Amino acid sequence: MVKRFKVWTYREGEQPLVHAGPFKDIYAIEGQFIAEMESEANPFMASHPDEAHAFFIPISVANIVDFVYMPITNYSRDQLQNVVSDYISVVANKYPYWNRSNGADLTISWIHVMIGCFSSGNPQFFKNFIRVLCNANTSESFQLGRDVPMPEVYGPAQRLASPNYGQPPNNRPILAFFTGGAHGEIREMLLDHWKGKDNEVIVHEYLPKGQNYTKLMGQSKFCLCPSGFEVASARVVEAIYAGCIPIPEITSILQTIPDWKYLKMQKRVRGLPRHFLLNRPSRPFDVIHMILHSVWLRRLNFKLPT
Repeated sequence: MVKRFKVWTYREGEQPLVHAGPFKDIYAIEGQFIAEMESEANPFMASHPDEAHAFFIPISVANIVDFVYMPITNYSRDQLQNVVSDYISVVANKYPYWNRSNGADLTISWIHVMIGCFSSGNPQFFKNFIRVLCNANTSESFQLGRDVPMPEVYGPAQRLASPNYGQPPNNRPILAFFTGGAHGEIREMLLDHWKGKDNEVIVHEYLPKGQNYTKLMGQSKFCLCPSGFEVASARVVEAIYAGCIPIPEITSILQTIPDWKYLKMQKRVRGLPRHFLLNRPSRPFDVIHMILHSVWLRRLNFKLPT
């Protein structure tokens, strides 16, 4: 893939809605991905559209929400849908590459929780896209076998996120850990049942003053990663970085897990961070390479007409 796969990034449009994205906080992966795809150091960059296997649309949904939708005066999605549809109309009418596949070799990365409204605004535009989505929820239009999940990597200001493996497996006194708001029914139930009620299952809605979120993850065997209003969350990657086994719910660990099984699971988790690591420039097997590998596999499944 590294030697063959080439991606052409459309150059139309101006910042901040296109060719730029956030570099910090929960939407950082979107900005970093766009910047990497447009970097001259990117080995996947096509020098000409004729050599490209896929075409990247560098729209930042997070920036569209910030610059077009905010401040919120109403919840109509029309403006957001229009920005995306207008951009796609421009490149579709300007270039022949769109028409050869009807968009099946087009790639777009979307991270914001409002991604569903864009596709629903003009389904014809997006029905063949390879979409790279953080909100990989099949109930909200994610298509298995066509779309690509993008892990949400929290970006600290002024630096890239990096693993902090925490305590060794034999020095993790906390069985399970969760801190987060009551967003959605699952979290409400979790907080109602476990908040402040157990010394081994540590559940908080708000982190108590003086405690460190990352350190608590590093002292925990399992990290609860329940869905909120959306399934997208940086919590899974944070848990992996801390050497904490991410699980969606607690019933899977209520029964006794033998030490040998936990150690085997934890060893596997400690081998995962390099695949979720964000490097600039990107390196083999890191998160950007893994995303592009998934796009490459989906692109191989589509044969262009000759």
